[in-house]
Amino acid sequence: MTASPIAFRTAPQRLYSLTFEEVRDLFGQGDLVPIYRALPADLETPVSVYLKLAQPDEPSFLLESVEGGEQVARYSFLGVNPSAVITAHGRELIERRAQRTMRRTLSADQDPLDAIKAAVGSAKPVILPSLPRFVGGAVGFLSYDIVRHFERLPATAIDELKLPDLGMMLVDTLVIFDHVKHQVLVFANAHNSGDPRAAYDEAISRIEAIVARLRQPLPTLPTPTPPAEIPPLMANFTQAEYEERVLRAKEYIAAGDAFQIVPSQRFTRETDAHPFSIYRALRMLNPSPYMFFLRFPSEDLHVIGASPEMLVRFDAPTRTATIRPIAGTAPRDLDHAVDQANAERLLNDPKERAEHVMLVDLARNDLGRVCDYGTVRVPQMMFIERFSHVMHITSHVEGRLRADLDAYALFRAAFPAGTLTGAPKIRAMEIIEELEGTRRGIYGGAIGYFSYDGSMDACIAIRTLVMRGKRVYLQAGGGVVADSEPAKEYQETINKARAVA
Repeated sequence: MTASPIAFRTAPQRLYSLTFEEVRDLFGQGDLVPIYRALPADLETPVSVYLKLAQPDEPSFLLESVEGGEQVARYSFLGVNPSAVITAHGRELIERRAQRTMRRTLSADQDPLDAIKAAVGSAKPVILPSLPRFVGGAVGFLSYDIVRHFERLPATAIDELKLPDLGMMLVDTLVIFDHVKHQVLVFANAHNSGDPRAAYDEAISRIEAIVARLRQPLPTLPTPTPPAEIPPLMANFTQAEYEERVLRAKEYIAAGDAFQIVPSQRFTRETDAHPFSIYRALRMLNPSPYMFFLRFPSEDLHVIGASPEMLVRFDAPTRTATIRPIAGTAPRDLDHAVDQANAERLLNDPKERAEHVMLVDLARNDLGRVCDYGTVRVPQMMFIERFSHVMHITSHVEGRLRADLDAYALFRAAFPAGTLTGAPKIRAMEIIEELEGTRRGIYGGAIGYFSYDGSMDACIAIRTLVMRGKRVYLQAGGGVVADSEPAKEYQETINKARAVA
């Protein structure tokens, strides 16, 4: 008996996630619909994709994540040539678009976050299932000093770096690297301003412009000649000066002003290294839950970092607000038994436990200001989270955000992180203003995004390099309590700086 040939038919694979007809119908639910095209990425990495897309004169970003410092998260997010860049210096707000630059002064009852909310929140997005957690919105940084818009603080510290209080890119087109499916997803949000066909065609045009750039060969980064001698890190305090500030912090603690104060010092050096080469080195040496590379050409600014710590997160569909305090550090070891012993020693250290409990209480208080009564809880208390070189004590605090509030109100309530100020937070910030004498800038602030769907995710700007021209700045500090030893506190800042620089 001869077998008959069987013709197998496969359904034609659509080029885009949504057809025009589907988008037209979805516009009945909202005025913003995300569309994407999927490309194979088995020969690509987020670094190679970024290098193909980014241009030196265009704002751009790359956000990556290694969960727990050990497991790569599913998505990496890349964006180039955003629709707008918003920066704020004090009360002056600047919005840069392709055809125009607008400047305005914030009124007395406004802060820079209001401008981001107006830009992102004006759209009514259509929420589609099974999409990555971020498909458009605002991405960037909020400096530590933006807290002056939220709280009444003294203004005695000198602003040496003249950095923006806020730098945000408005993102309608982005590339998402899916590490599970090994795909590059090129997203564009279709904005319906009355003509669905034009909105769809314009979004497809943006997608195809990105696809064309992805098909280009990989460019090479310039390779600078290694210097004969690496310039030393220069600190803004001598050891004696920093230790004297630790002693003053302890005096405030002894007087009952605070339980903990987190002073810091700034380091700087010059480099000929390409900013993205610095990021590539940092992501290899310090894989972290929050890795970021932000380029703001109008400010001659690169922000490069690998932060281990969430500041605050909001999941809009479930209205869940989350803070994950980190306090307590021990080294990793290749020997499993030694590594486990280090973890047990850390968890049983009374000083580390006391400091961590204080920070958990701070997180509970911050969430309690904006969450429904009785919903704030600590589902995970003091567990060990391992990273490539160190381990930390971490806790998970969450609550349900009140129905009358949003991600921006949550951010104001949680900012800045208690791990970068101390407790009580306001008094600790007042003392830091006096002890440090210079504004922190991006250090101790936040890096993250506000999504069109109302979600938000931000990390604390630590293990972060701020680069202007050939000069790199970084800052490091440590929590001072009643029994802190000044020499050890100074050395902690040196160790933290060396780990990044």
